[in-house]
Amino acid sequence: MDNDIAILVVDDERDHADGLAEALDKLGAKTIAVYNGKDALDILARQTIDIVVTDLKLGGDFDGLAILEQAKKLNSQTEVILITAYATVDTCKKAIRQGAYDYLVKPIDIDQLRTLVEQAGRKITKANSYMRQQSSTGRASFEFEGVRCQSPQMEGIFEVLRRVAPTDISILVEGDSGTGKELLARAIHQNSNRRNKPFKPINCAGLTETLLESELFGHAKGAFTGAAGDRKGLFEIADKGTLFLDEIGDMPMNMQAKLLRVLEDGVVVPVGSSKSIVVDVRIISATNQNLTELVEQKKFRQDLYFRIRGVSVFLPALRDRPQDIPAFVNYFLKEAVAETGSLVKGINDSAMEIITHYDWPGNIRQLRNCIRTMVVMCDGDKLDIGDIPPDVSQRRRLTAGDQRDLAGLPLNELEKQAILNTLAKTGGNREKAAKILGIGERTLYRKIKEYNL
Repeated sequence: MDNDIAILVVDDERDHADGLAEALDKLGAKTIAVYNGKDALDILARQTIDIVVTDLKLGGDFDGLAILEQAKKLNSQTEVILITAYATVDTCKKAIRQGAYDYLVKPIDIDQLRTLVEQAGRKITKANSYMRQQSSTGRASFEFEGVRCQSPQMEGIFEVLRRVAPTDISILVEGDSGTGKELLARAIHQNSNRRNKPFKPINCAGLTETLLESELFGHAKGAFTGAAGDRKGLFEIADKGTLFLDEIGDMPMNMQAKLLRVLEDGVVVPVGSSKSIVVDVRIISATNQNLTELVEQKKFRQDLYFRIRGVSVFLPALRDRPQDIPAFVNYFLKEAVAETGSLVKGINDSAMEIITHYDWPGNIRQLRNCIRTMVVMCDGDKLDIGDIPPDVSQRRRLTAGDQRDLAGLPLNELEKQAILNTLAKTGGNREKAAKILGIGERTLYRKIKEYNL
């Protein structure tokens, strides 16, 4: 096995964890053993782990499924092998649905474990070799609509998409609202063999069942009130191209059955028509819901779930990958300049620092709107602190250094320091400083006098 492969063993029985780690050490990989879920999650957040071998049942707040979920969120290429003494069909199905490589039942056959780990290691080594080969030939770039992300999480996602984009396999993109699922879907389309054919998005949550059926499959004249003529549906319009089904978790159950039939047969029948139309469409779906839970609650068809989940990727929230924020800022800045005709040429370092340390609860969508607003409001040739909307500038995350510096200081000293820092960043511009601090100019003047600044 490649000695660059890193393995994490998690078991709350210390002797068992150490024994498994010792056995896997003989494969030549780098092996770490921990004895609870919390320590495992800490290591996954700090280090690149290729393979996780974890007991399903762990003492504490985090079990093996929680470790599996977090490992896949941080790096979709991490392979997870579960160990359990309670192997039920439901548990195993759930683990596989969430991306587990495989599972083993106690007592563990060491040779069987080594075989599984070696197989997972070969898969990872092959993927890494492919990525290096693509990089050497200049084909490794998979851009997020012109944005080249730098975070390890996105690099892992892009490595998967580099391989699957040229195929026709269906893709499910999961993640919170605003994380850029449609941007990613467009990037997949642009990197596919269908790039010269249509890309058609539709929000499944924003339409009634009747209208959604008409939009997807089309309708014949007179099919319902207001149907004044024949109309093509998105499946027909996107023939030989890509159809993006956003918020598919909100699709009504009846529509799910009709969609499944189309995906299986490749044939659509417009509403009110008996004419069958053969279509060739690649499906990319997206959701901010947990489809696994919806399947268990009988709110989403299991057969449709497996049909759309050929490959699944999870887009992390923007706050969990701050390395990517500068690239998105510069991209959205250029986009806003082109739209508005502004003369803004860039953003200064102090403004970028504040933006990078903000939580962005609305994710990429919120960041894009923020940059557009800043470009419109900017009076100079570069975006500055004073151009940042107050709700962003006043609520940025504190870095560890900030927290250490503030700890134990009296409140009046904190206020004084905040004023000094803000005045320094605005070049002494009191109007901008007051705006950033969220106070009136007269209040700021009074504070400056009070603190003899």
